[in-house]
Amino acid sequence: MTSSRVLPKITHWTIYYPRVIYGPLHRVNAASASRHRLQDMDDGHIPSSSQSPWLPFESRRRARDEKREAVLRTAVALFLEQGYHGATLNEVARRLNITKPALYNYFRGKDEILYECWSIGNELVDDCIAETSASTGSGLSKLRKLIVRYAELMTEDYGKSLVRFDLRDLSEDNRKIVQTAKRRIDRAFRDYIAQGVEDGSVKPCDAKLAAFAIAGSLNWIGHWFQPGGEMTGRAVAEEFAIRLTEGIATTATRKIVQKAAIPAAEKADKPPRKGNAPREDESEHHTRAAARAAGQSKRARGRLR
Repeated sequence: MTSSRVLPKITHWTIYYPRVIYGPLHRVNAASASRHRLQDMDDGHIPSSSQSPWLPFESRRRARDEKREAVLRTAVALFLEQGYHGATLNEVARRLNITKPALYNYFRGKDEILYECWSIGNELVDDCIAETSASTGSGLSKLRKLIVRYAELMTEDYGKSLVRFDLRDLSEDNRKIVQTAKRRIDRAFRDYIAQGVEDGSVKPCDAKLAAFAIAGSLNWIGHWFQPGGEMTGRAVAEEFAIRLTEGIATTATRKIVQKAAIPAAEKADKPPRKGNAPREDESEHHTRAAARAAGQSKRARGRLR
């Protein structure tokens, strides 16, 4: 039996990757024109913003980047709170109010998230080193600048990820990257110490051991610092910059720093010279000084608990 179905007449056809387009000639020409517009854009001829088809793509990419960053911020906080092995992607998803499968749109697994958290922290350290290297001053001043920036970073989540997580949880390739980065950070501390020895701002010393002592103390900040305490991260960083370099600074540079470090309020509370004030004023000063010392001692004990 012969079918009476009449097939449409194809007036024009062409191969247009990834499919064959057939139909009236004006449709093919429209598709070809669209393809040429995209080619023009790739060649640098960008149409006006109202006509550009790339704008929706850029918006989607920005939204994707923002979501990816939200996953990282949530994950690093959870890893620090519960430990890498104790934290789960289910909990990350719950805090973000999304499903667990949605996380796999941005990361392949928990180990990749861990590495990305470390990478952000490492990039911040690289920025600190680059900024310090570009500055002027003695080796000691550069060393103290790096200590301040690095110590302050150790009070933040991404900085803590550099020292709180076990490298054995990373893939072998990523472990090699991390180890190379650690050597680069160590080299920066050694270079500034060696520069200080050369310019006279640092006493002759073993740069390797001095760098180990400084970096070890700074890294430990990432373990004990808790936000919301009596001292801000910046205050801790500036205090460490002085304390960790007192032993290697030359006498001249140490005196300059100590003089600059005396708070104005403390200078104002110094007792007057003999003969310049009555005895009762001296007694009042000593009372204030004793109270201030007691308060400082109490705060110090609180930080050590």
